[in-house]
Order: sequence, then C-alpha cells, then structure tokens
Amino acid sequence: MDFITKKIGFKVAVIVNVGLFIVMSLGTYVLISRQNSTLEEQLIERGKIESIVGAKMISQVLEEAVDNGVFQVQDVFDQQYVEIPGFDPPKYHTKYDAYLDKAILALQDEFLTDESVIFAVAVDINGYLPTHNTRFNQPPTGDKEKDLKLNRTKRIFNDETGIKAAKNTQKGFMQKYSRDTGEEFYDFSSPVYVKGKQWGGFRIGFSLDKINAAKKAQIQSIIILMGILGLISIISIIIMVNIALQPLKELTLVASELADGKRLDQPIIPTTKDEIGQLAEVLERLRISIERAFKKLQQKR
Repeated sequence: MDFITKKIGFKVAVIVNVGLFIVMSLGTYVLISRQNSTLEEQLIERGKIESIVGAKMISQVLEEAVDNGVFQVQDVFDQQYVEIPGFDPPKYHTKYDAYLDKAILALQDEFLTDESVIFAVAVDINGYLPTHNTRFNQPPTGDKEKDLKLNRTKRIFNDETGIKAAKNTQKGFMQKYSRDTGEEFYDFSSPVYVKGKQWGGFRIGFSLDKINAAKKAQIQSIIILMGILGLISIISIIIMVNIALQPLKELTLVASELADGKRLDQPIIPTTKDEIGQLAEVLERLRISIERAFKKLQQKR
C-alpha cells in the first residue's frame, strides 16, 4: 500500500488505466454486438441463397427426367404414398423416389460441406421427403431411437414447420425448426416448380448450436484480442507516465537537497514550459532566496 500511496506515477497510471478499461469494455461490448449481428445476417443471407439454389437444381432434375421420358409429369406429382412395412414413424414409396435416390443424393450432400448446414433436402408439397442426405439415410438398425436420428428418409414431415416449408411460395423463407430429435435449426426453404406447377420446396437446416458456438468463439477471440491490447496499453501507460514524471522526481530530489542547505550554488534550469518547468522556475527562485539568506547570515558572523 505504501508503494501505491507514495508513487504519483502509479496513481496516475491507475487512474488512466481505469478510464481506459471502461472505454475498452464499452468498445468491446459494441464490437461484439455488431460482430454477432453481422454473423447472424451473413448466415441468414447464406441460408436464403442456398435454399434458392437448391430449389432450382431440384426443379431442373425433375423437369429433365420428364423431358427424357423417365416418367410422366403426373408421376412427379404422385401423392399415392405406398407405406413401407415395418417402420415407425412410417416411410413411403412413390413413383419417383427410387429415381431421386440416384439423381439428387450427391447434389444434396454437397450443401453439407458447409459445417453449419445439417440437412439440405427436397420435399413435396405435403412434406414427403423422398431422399434424405447420406448422414440421415443410414441402413435401419431396429433401434428406434437410433433410427429416428440416422434413418429419416422417405418420411412425411408435416409438422407445422415442415408443412409451411413444403407449401411455401416465398424464396428464402426462414423459420425456427425444433426437430423431433431435440435439435433446433434455422430452416430456410424455397419453392420447387415443375413445368410451372409447385411440386414442393427445398429445405436447408442450419444448426443453432453451431451458430451459437461460432458466436461464442468469435466473442472469445475479440475478448482475447482486446485483453492483449489492454495489457499492452497498461504497460505502455505505466512506462510513459514514469518517463513523463522523471523530471518531477529529479526536482523533488533537488528540493530535498535545498531543504538541507545543499547545492545552493547550482542553478536549476527549467527544461520544459509545462507545470514541471514552472515548478523548476519556482525552485530556482527559492534557491536564490536561500542562497542570499545564507550569505547575509555569513556576513553577520
């Protein structure tokens, strides 16, 4: 405590650094808020664009299949879902699902190269999902809980979010989706048209856990960076304050010697025009006064 109370340089450095800490804390808060907002906006824009691109690709695949005689237009819109025995939730076949298993699986999986994307799938207007991504198209194991997570293909997802995505006519329509496995997503969907008629939609799911993890990592990076800058600033301020106050330390020593009657014959020359320089001028006048007083005392003797 004596060090703190007796060192003006330390006091000044503490006051300046406290002010700096407050300013940097406010600045860090604003920066984090803006960066998180920017990250969110970029993700939303990416999700919208990817859903639009996916919808166009699915439309093209289905229309080319019709044009090439793979099946008729009415077959593309087949809604006579034939239940596949032995599954709960139930799964279904349609006239086109076997073709899509070959035609769009790799296409859909390409969207998953983005680590934030958990699923990217085409669904018909009733929410029927003929071909899921490879990661959710694993062979059934008989373990209901495991299959619910890893064997999700050929199901009808007609929950509130799913049916809105399937019937949606807006490009880049965004929803929050709570899946039956417990995860939460940002769900982006865009309509899929075949020969001018809406077939369904293309859905992109962005994991909220991954988004929040990305935000957390960004916050940590900003805090670490600001912490390093703050530490550098603190050290720099302490050094600069001590350098700036060095003349004051020297004048304090001079004043102490004058009080002891020493160095009366050595002029004190100001080196600056600031308050320290003014103090040097005052000490010089004091030195002259003390020197004259000493001379008068000597003459009287």
